[in-house]
Amino acid sequence: MARQGLGALSVEPDALLTGRGRPRRLPLRREPDGLSLDLSGLGGAWVTVTLTDDPGAARNARLLMSFLAGESGRPGAPLAEEALGGGVFAWTGRLPEDVSALRVTGLVPGRPLSLQRIALRQRSRPSLLARGLLRDPALTLRAAFWRALGKRVRGRAFLDRALRHRRETGYGAWIRRSATLTPADRARIRAEVAGWEAAPLISVLMPVHDPAPRVLRVAIRSLQAQLYPHWELCLCDDASRKPAVVRLIDRLAARDPRIRVVRRPENGHIARATNDALALAQGAFCAFMDHDDALPEQALYEVARALRDDPGLVLVYSDEDKIEGRGRRFEPHFKADFDRELLYGQNYINHLTVVRTDAVRALGGLRPGFEGSQDHDLLLRLTDQLDPARIRHIPMVLYHWRAAGGSGTFSDRALARTEAARLRAVAEVVERQGARAEQGPHGFVRVVRPLPEPVPRVSVIIPTRDRAELLRVTLAGLFGATDYPDIEVIVVDNDSREPETRALFETYRDDARLHVVPAPGPFNFSDLSNRGAAAASGAVLLFLNNDVEVIEPGWLSELVSQAVRPEIGAVGAKLLYPDGTVQHGGVVLGIGGVAGHSHLGLPDEDPGYFARMVLVQEVSAVTGACLAMRAEVFRAVGGFDAEALKVAFNDIDLCLRISAAGYRILWTPFAKLVHHESKSRGPEDTSEKRARFQAETAVMQERWGPELRADPYYNINLSRISAHYRL
Repeated sequence: MARQGLGALSVEPDALLTGRGRPRRLPLRREPDGLSLDLSGLGGAWVTVTLTDDPGAARNARLLMSFLAGESGRPGAPLAEEALGGGVFAWTGRLPEDVSALRVTGLVPGRPLSLQRIALRQRSRPSLLARGLLRDPALTLRAAFWRALGKRVRGRAFLDRALRHRRETGYGAWIRRSATLTPADRARIRAEVAGWEAAPLISVLMPVHDPAPRVLRVAIRSLQAQLYPHWELCLCDDASRKPAVVRLIDRLAARDPRIRVVRRPENGHIARATNDALALAQGAFCAFMDHDDALPEQALYEVARALRDDPGLVLVYSDEDKIEGRGRRFEPHFKADFDRELLYGQNYINHLTVVRTDAVRALGGLRPGFEGSQDHDLLLRLTDQLDPARIRHIPMVLYHWRAAGGSGTFSDRALARTEAARLRAVAEVVERQGARAEQGPHGFVRVVRPLPEPVPRVSVIIPTRDRAELLRVTLAGLFGATDYPDIEVIVVDNDSREPETRALFETYRDDARLHVVPAPGPFNFSDLSNRGAAAASGAVLLFLNNDVEVIEPGWLSELVSQAVRPEIGAVGAKLLYPDGTVQHGGVVLGIGGVAGHSHLGLPDEDPGYFARMVLVQEVSAVTGACLAMRAEVFRAVGGFDAEALKVAFNDIDLCLRISAAGYRILWTPFAKLVHHESKSRGPEDTSEKRARFQAETAVMQERWGPELRADPYYNINLSRISAHYRL
């Protein structure tokens, strides 16, 4: 079954402008990645934009709206649209004065953009004030105050903030508006499945041992309520001692022929019980389900649809959340696409997991002795040599993990044993790579990679212009506080003129480790970095800003140990502001239109979103403020783009070209430094700098548009306004 392109249109939507004068249709143009709505002549107008999905089409998880404005004609920052429920999204605000069009794209690869209607309603000042008073009275009153004083721009800013305030926030509101099926959705799913030929049978494996009968009943009923009917439940009763549990299993199995039961004469724990359930499986794929959890009604449909889209898949997994005794859902985990490094540190895949049955059997199923981490162990062994193209992440919450009394989960009772099993499972895999696994932060796993012998020389490339007080700290850290034994530092001097800078260079005149390369002319970070790389003799290049401070000795060894791996193209570090908060936790594509730093401003001691700030992980890009890579990789991809990206986004572009060449990009929290944030260059505060920044933004959007819309290591359900992992 062929997959459609990202954001392709499945229907021709209707586009109408109302509110001032007679309603009129707006010109609509198809684009390769979505559509463009002509807004010529509407600059400066206050409007409400409403997008309505086709009720007969598959629901998109997210849409992306942005305005085209100015001479560049490129999309601006994503708009913070609000889901209203039932596939309806809205945004209210003031159109840019030079707006030309509204761009709408989809964010789900393979799922068509299914808009039925686009409505623009011009808003009057009284209606805007009334709407603002309902959402944020204080900000609205401030807007009216400044407007009365003739401060129109300030008044608009406060009113805009008031209109963006959401009356309902939090996960519960998101569920109601973005993740609740309508009767039309259910009818569409049932009709679609009815038309499938050779629909895959999914065998749900459920080991059962003395749960509270009520939670077991809920778990099985959630399976029976699936909109996808082609499943079987392979249930292994692992010597339950509660008569009520035994009776419930017998009663449900007698009523539903899709429930198949095997009983163990003695308790064998979760691995043996799951394997006995696996022996019953007749489906080509098996899903793993605990005896106290629940599936949303569309879960198996979404899995089956993914399997039909790509019959070569071996592993499918989804997002998940937790559910408590009264049915309240909380703590959603919106996951990344497949990330081998993150999987070493934690079982982020977890639930819902569906695996090709013959692949599980070929591995011998789950391994006894790894209880508590048996799923993690299976996933590590399964994915060790598996092509990531055969793994699919569905960015939808398709599993509710029970977090209430009566579940009797092994992990809750034996956390220490679970962590030990996790460590053993990871160690077995990485030892074959010559690495070792050790206990990491918060009970997770850190994989320590060896350095080659002899260690490769590292050429540290530092573009600079004066600010000797900053560079002095950087050099002192490299030469006196870093334990790596073979470093050369290449300072690319871009027209430094202050006597303090000349005096600093003179201090190192007799130190063969420091080379100063003159590079006069306008500031061009890409060109300066390329010149430094051309002068370097090291097998590993480290691009470093002149305002980075070393705070721990082993940081460079960690970067090099990752960068020398043949499959790794570039590695970035955890950078902190001087106040101890995160400045760089990796780069997330699409934030603000191009890219933004992950977990910006988070306290260093905070583990981040599901421990992302304490675990090595794959990312789409890392900052050039501290970027390590092998010199051969840098040369192979052509270095930094010194023509089109002189200052901004050159590091993002470089990383994307490295990824396109088949390498992976890593971020590690075990290399930590302080970054004083480009103090030597200054802010983008002149018209010339702003114009250059806009031009470089346009280059990135033209060159990498599809990649910027859907970062595989983020999640399409999370905000594009900032990379704080929020809805």
